[in-house]
Amino acid sequence: MSDIKIKITDREGVIHDVDAPTDMNMNLMEVVRSYELAPEGTIGICGGMAMCASCQCYVTSDHELPEMSDDEEAMLSEAFNVEDNSRLGCQIHMAEDLDGLEVVLAPAED
Repeated sequence: MSDIKIKITDREGVIHDVDAPTDMNMNLMEVVRSYELAPEGTIGICGGMAMCASCQCYVTSDHELPEMSDDEEAMLSEAFNVEDNSRLGCQIHMAEDLDGLEVVLAPAED
């Protein structure tokens, strides 16, 4: 299996069912960018280094995600609109066990 199905709700509330490759070492932020689900320049501003929180999302499915790194935890502690299920999309790497993942993009920080 090289693609998984994930459901992404964009910042306007539109739900997108997308195919995400698991064989390209992509993360959720890169999937969102490749499908153009957020305006250019509003997601992944730091390039996926867990330094900006522009790719913050809310994980709404019951998937077991890898534990947060110290960098991710520190960034979320400073971000706006953080919820208990907040994660940085750049830190969620596409893997077969994430098939069916459901996320909602957090509002852009203005």
